[in-house]
Amino acid sequence: MTAESTLSHNGSTTFGKIFAAYGSFPYWRMRILYATIIGYAAFYLVRQNFSMAMPGMMEEFGYSKIDVGWIATIFSIVYGAGKFINGYLSDRSDARYFMSIGLFLSAIISCFMSFGSGIIFFAIFWGLNGWFQSMGWAPCARLITHWFSPKELGSKWALWASSHQIGAVAIFGLGGFLIEQFGWRSAFIVPAFFSIGLSFFLFNRLRDTPKEVGLPPVEEYKGDVSRLSHQYDERITIKEVVTVVLANKLVWYMAIANMCLYIPRMGIFFWAPTFLKEFKGVSLIIAGMQLVSFEIAGLIGGLMAGWISDKVFAGRRGPVGTFFLIGLAVALFIVWKTPPGYPFFDTTMLVIAGFFLNGPQVLNGIATADFASKRAVGVATGVTGICAYIGAAIAGAGIGTIVENYGWEGGFILFILTALIGAFFFALTWNNRAKVLDEKDEEIDGPC
Repeated sequence: MTAESTLSHNGSTTFGKIFAAYGSFPYWRMRILYATIIGYAAFYLVRQNFSMAMPGMMEEFGYSKIDVGWIATIFSIVYGAGKFINGYLSDRSDARYFMSIGLFLSAIISCFMSFGSGIIFFAIFWGLNGWFQSMGWAPCARLITHWFSPKELGSKWALWASSHQIGAVAIFGLGGFLIEQFGWRSAFIVPAFFSIGLSFFLFNRLRDTPKEVGLPPVEEYKGDVSRLSHQYDERITIKEVVTVVLANKLVWYMAIANMCLYIPRMGIFFWAPTFLKEFKGVSLIIAGMQLVSFEIAGLIGGLMAGWISDKVFAGRRGPVGTFFLIGLAVALFIVWKTPPGYPFFDTTMLVIAGFFLNGPQVLNGIATADFASKRAVGVATGVTGICAYIGAAIAGAGIGTIVENYGWEGGFILFILTALIGAFFFALTWNNRAKVLDEKDEEIDGPC
């Protein structure tokens, strides 16, 4: 074989390897995306079932709103701490194992909840569930940022975040039927068996990074950079936790915005079935259907927010989050002021509120990933997660106490004020986006 033919042969072999590697990227990206959507939806089956079971538990055991509010608050405190600790552990672990194990153990705890009869029992086991639930978000954030590049992260993250609404819709629809037919305990048992099966599905489908299946970093595949630094293949260090995350003011802006956002988000999450049944006078099945509409609208809102931030604002999440949270405050004000007896109008306003609520939640995670780095995304979202679940803790016992003493009006005033404060902190990041996008623009523009 001549030197020329040898060179030609080697060149074609190299091209073939590159083509084979990049050609398999679409398959793996689709596989990771649908698996994380289904998997995180399964986490919601054994999380949001508690809010559906709450009215039945209160009726059977005579619990007050403050009692069940404290169960929700304990869950939120444990979940928030778990998001930070498990965020760091996730950045140093294989997402495939981490997420699958968390879902399996959360489902086991849900089974135990069906056998409870005392407030202490429920508080301990639901608090433990908060820890296992916190093993879901961070590995998803790691997977999405390793398999999708910054310039498409808004739309793809939003697509993944539809898992929240898919899971919530499933449990609102299924939970209302199960409780009406078989009692509140069935809302813990049946979803748990689904989630156990899906934990094995997750383990089969997921792979930690493109490198694990012989592919290059996604930034090279999508052309964001010609060659990514080898450091992205390494695990995050404690020093980077401090410099990239804890010393980053943009991450803290998102953390405070998340805390404010999670007060209305988790307030609705925990209290909506009870509010709709008591204040609006509808049955639990009707309340479940109204909340299905709320969650479907949230799915659309999240997708729209991600797409707008990518396509209209070129990767800037601040403007979209600001506008959406102001819209949420207006929608909640109208829900509050609408008297009982208008279920269709209530459903319409809940749809609008759901649309505006989920967009900023999706964007908060994306912006946090943008402002940190994909190696630190687990611990960065863990920081914002701690603050989020401080807000969630307020939404549990805090809202329960406010409503018990001042009525639902007091709860809605808090929801509206915190939505507006969250909009302010989103506005502080108005012109910021992922560093790799700015660096790419500088490469295109060239030196001045």
